[in-house]
Amino acid sequence: MKIDEPKKGFSISVTGSMAGVREALTQIRNQLSDLGISENTCGTVELVLAEAMNNIAEHAYEPESPGQLHICARVSPSFLRFDLQDFGKPLPDQGLALGKLPDHNVPVHDLPEGGFGWFLIRTLAASVKYRRENEKNQLTLSFPRKNMGKCNL
Repeated sequence: MKIDEPKKGFSISVTGSMAGVREALTQIRNQLSDLGISENTCGTVELVLAEAMNNIAEHAYEPESPGQLHICARVSPSFLRFDLQDFGKPLPDQGLALGKLPDHNVPVHDLPEGGFGWFLIRTLAASVKYRRENEKNQLTLSFPRKNMGKCNL
């Protein structure tokens, strides 16, 4: 017999821009804190969501005409799940990046400035799923809920 876990959640809609991402991260952090999510988990979630949402703002939408970004969060006693939806351009090849680290065995002046985002997302999230349907991107990120302490803002 399977027992369903009680779930709570929240939804946020912002403009898919850098300012919208900052606004969403603040709202998400406050919501998670109110739900008693641990500081460690809050930090991990915030880092991963910042990477994912910044990718949307930078690559899915044109800077001069950002569209909407919707975030739907589900919180249960054992996991956190975030569904990010946008109507921007699809991911290249309509699939997730492999998340490999860029070559860092190079002289310091040749180190890449970027390219670490998908590696962080794939390393820190328990599950990463993407689909494109009806001109809409949906990225689902799941995290285990390890500790029950509150976020310290």
